[in-house]
Amino acid sequence: MSNAHDPQWENALTVVQEVHLPFIPDGADVMTVVIEYPPGSAGAPPHRHPSGPAFGYMLEGEMLFELEGQPPRVICAGEAFWEPGGDVIHYSDANNRDDVKSRFVVTMVCVPGRPMLELVDEKELAARSHLRVPATGRD
Repeated sequence: MSNAHDPQWENALTVVQEVHLPFIPDGADVMTVVIEYPPGSAGAPPHRHPSGPAFGYMLEGEMLFELEGQPPRVICAGEAFWEPGGDVIHYSDANNRDDVKSRFVVTMVCVPGRPMLELVDEKELAARSHLRVPATGRD
């Protein structure tokens, strides 16, 4: 094997997302997972990531992505997304297509001893409904 490097190595890098660093708890671990939903899947129920932020990249298909305080939007293959974690509710990560699977990778900050994901019950959803932004109709 040659010790030479590709002279064009810097051209291999493409920035897909740049985020002002949110709060990262002391002692946090980082976990990367791949999530795959079949065609038409509603995805996970409303939840939050209490330990810290999550950063994702859509590998295949499309996701209907909705976070508290933001209108729902479609994330397509090749696009990045993130959520701040903490108290913010993640309403939807549904497969936006009924003809193909969706697959995405997410890297999450997790505090040992705290759950990576915490489901949100109907009572809390109702109490916070004023924080949910309706769809704009442009997706």
